[in-house]
Amino acid sequence: MGDRRIGVDVGGTFTDVTLSLDGTLVTAKVPSTEDQSEGVIAGIEKACEAADIDPESVTEFSHAMTVSVNALLEEDGAKTALVTTDGFRDVLEIGRQDRPSLYDLSAEKPTPLVPRRRRFEVSERTTTDGIEEPVDEAEVRAIAAQLRDLDVESVAVSLLHAYAHPENEQHVADILRDELDVPVSASHEVLAEFREYERTSTTAVDAYVRPAIDHYVSHLTDRARELGVPQPRIMQANGGITDADTVRRNAVTTVLSGPAAGVVGAGSMAADEQDGLVTFDMGGTSSDVSLVRDGEAERTTEGVINERPIKTPMVDVETVGAGGGSIAWVDAGG
Repeated sequence: MGDRRIGVDVGGTFTDVTLSLDGTLVTAKVPSTEDQSEGVIAGIEKACEAADIDPESVTEFSHAMTVSVNALLEEDGAKTALVTTDGFRDVLEIGRQDRPSLYDLSAEKPTPLVPRRRRFEVSERTTTDGIEEPVDEAEVRAIAAQLRDLDVESVAVSLLHAYAHPENEQHVADILRDELDVPVSASHEVLAEFREYERTSTTAVDAYVRPAIDHYVSHLTDRARELGVPQPRIMQANGGITDADTVRRNAVTTVLSGPAAGVVGAGSMAADEQDGLVTFDMGGTSSDVSLVRDGEAERTTEGVINERPIKTPMVDVETVGAGGGSIAWVDAGG
C-alpha cells in the first residue's frame, strides 16, 4: 500500500476533499457545516467511500481553511479586550498617517476590532534599554476583574517595547491567564518586532480569531481521531504547514490559510510558466487574487485584510469580502 494522502479545503460554502491514491486523484465536495469539522469529516468519508478504502488507511491529512479570514471579513470574531501601556490606549484608532483615499472627503477609518470601552491601560514603562517601571500586580488583577465583568472572550496584551524586553508584558499576560479562563495573546509571542501600531494590530487580530480557531481545531482533531485518520497538518498564511497545537497558539498565522493553499497549488501546477500568472480564487464569502512568478508564489511579511494591517509572513494575496454567496444590489445612485 502506497501513500494515501488527503487534502481538505474548507470555505464558507463548500468543503472540498482530494484523495491522492497511488497516483490517482479522487475528489469529493460537500456543503460546509456550521461546525466546519463535521463537513470535513463528511467529505473525507465521502472521498474514502468513492475510492473504496478505509479512512484508517489514510497516511497524511493536510488542511486549509478560511475560519480566520472570514471572521475578519464578516467581523464576527471574539469579543476581544486590549491591555496596553498607559497612554497607548488609542493606538488602534490613531494608526498611521497613511491616507489611502487622499481626496475622498467622506473616507472613514475602519472600526477597531477592539472598541475603546474594552481597551485598558497599565502603569508600566519599558524602553529599548530595559524596564524603567515594573508592573503593579494589583492594578492588573483589578483590570482582570473588569474584563471578567465584561464577559470578554479573549485578550490581547501589547506593551510598549515588549519586543525588546518582554518581562513586563509576560507578567501581565501571566496574571491575566491566571485570573481569566480565556485566551490571552501577548505581542512578544505573536510579533516580536518594533512598530507599535502593526504589533498591536496583529496581536489584536490574533486574539480576535483565536477562540474560533481553538474551537474549530479542537473539534477537528477529536473527530479525526475518532475516524482513524492522522491528525491534521494545517496550512499557514505563509504557504507552509504545521501541527494543530502550533496553530492554536498562533491563530494569526492562519488568516490566509485557504487562499495561500490555492496560490501554492497554482504555482506548482504552473512551474514551467516563465511569464508568471495571476491566480483568482472565488469562494462563497471572499475573492482572492495573487501573483505567481517562475512557479513561486509572491510572499510578503505584512498584509492588510479588511483595512486592518497584519504583520506576519504570508503569501501575497489580495482578498475582498465579495464571493459567490454575496448579495449585490443597485442603490438610488445606480
